[in-house]
Amino acid sequence: MEHYDQLETRDPAEREAALLAALPRFLDDARRRAPALARRLEGISSAEITSRAALVRLPVVRKSELADLQKENPPFGDLAALDPGTLEHVFASPGPIYEPSSARPDFANFARPLFAAGFRAGDLVYNTFSYHFTPAGLMVDSGARALHCAVFPAGTGQTELQVSAIAHLKPQGYVGTPSFLKILLEKGGEAGADLSSLRKALVSGEALPGSLRGELRQRGVSVLQCYTTAELGVVAYESQAMEGLIVNEGVILEIVRPGTGDPLPDGEVGEVVVTNLESTEYPQVRFATGDLSAILPGVSPCGRTNVRIRGWLGRADQSAKVRGMFVHPSLVARIVGRHPQISRARLVVRREKDADEMTLRCETTATGEADLGPAVVESIREICKLRGEVELVAPGSLPNDGKVIEDTRPVE
Repeated sequence: MEHYDQLETRDPAEREAALLAALPRFLDDARRRAPALARRLEGISSAEITSRAALVRLPVVRKSELADLQKENPPFGDLAALDPGTLEHVFASPGPIYEPSSARPDFANFARPLFAAGFRAGDLVYNTFSYHFTPAGLMVDSGARALHCAVFPAGTGQTELQVSAIAHLKPQGYVGTPSFLKILLEKGGEAGADLSSLRKALVSGEALPGSLRGELRQRGVSVLQCYTTAELGVVAYESQAMEGLIVNEGVILEIVRPGTGDPLPDGEVGEVVVTNLESTEYPQVRFATGDLSAILPGVSPCGRTNVRIRGWLGRADQSAKVRGMFVHPSLVARIVGRHPQISRARLVVRREKDADEMTLRCETTATGEADLGPAVVESIREICKLRGEVELVAPGSLPNDGKVIEDTRPVE
């Protein structure tokens, strides 16, 4: 199989060493130019952050914090590290959260996933991500032009005009959401338009169920996906092997227990936390995305040797309001932190006789300790300011789905 460059096939140990060697310089530059990061990293020597164990010492920056940070210090919450005259675009995402970009070529690192999806120099990319407010359209545009592809900036909507444009221009591939690709192909079929030039697609922004991928394949389009955020660009992408998503080069990815910055073992579902060494203009250090995933063992059959993740497995933001009080994953983590006998916990919220009840299910080998249960009950009361029951279960009893809080109450 073809690869974008030799970086993709490096020995994993060589890649890891290169990332960690670059990390102190990245941190020094970020703290010098981004005041918010300087404040967060105060008292920490960048020169000492040369391993993943040391990286864990740094605080996470949660996506859920950005809107408040930007209100306190507009426009970018003191997190931008742009030199005067280098700001090229400003984008807006729901929140609202504003994201800056510079004139750096392929500023969102879309070229690799486009190449993996089969796009090559000279192709015409039919880009249906929006160019208005949100960054997705220009992210793709920048990566496609780095591959020397032409781009048709289609955006969404106006499906009849889009079908006509595809039939006339005959682009080689599509980029956008999988659901909109399905709509275009269906509209083309109804209109009798020839959309057969579309043979490949790179999709993002929503889930790609196997059934939808198969349906699009039956219509002649081979579809791969990538995992992208407005702040980080492309975090991971699929290759033709279609066995997990391969972490992008220049990215240090961690999977942590939701509500904490504590790394989880490979294979366990947790929150995706990213340090993106490529984005020097908007440096994200241990950026907690709020998304759940898990690391897959081994390397991809396509020959790319970087870490793989399972893809998007849900949201890590699992807060619940119980008897008028908010309970967050971070509070569950504080309870667990008080009791070293507990390896993992899950707070189950339910409705009993029109009243909210909650039970903390705790994995522990100390199920026979008579005093552990009452001690945890007391911790729940002190930390959450709520009464809760405790159930001690054997290790491995809880589902490996990343949930820290499970709200089973019926939707009103």
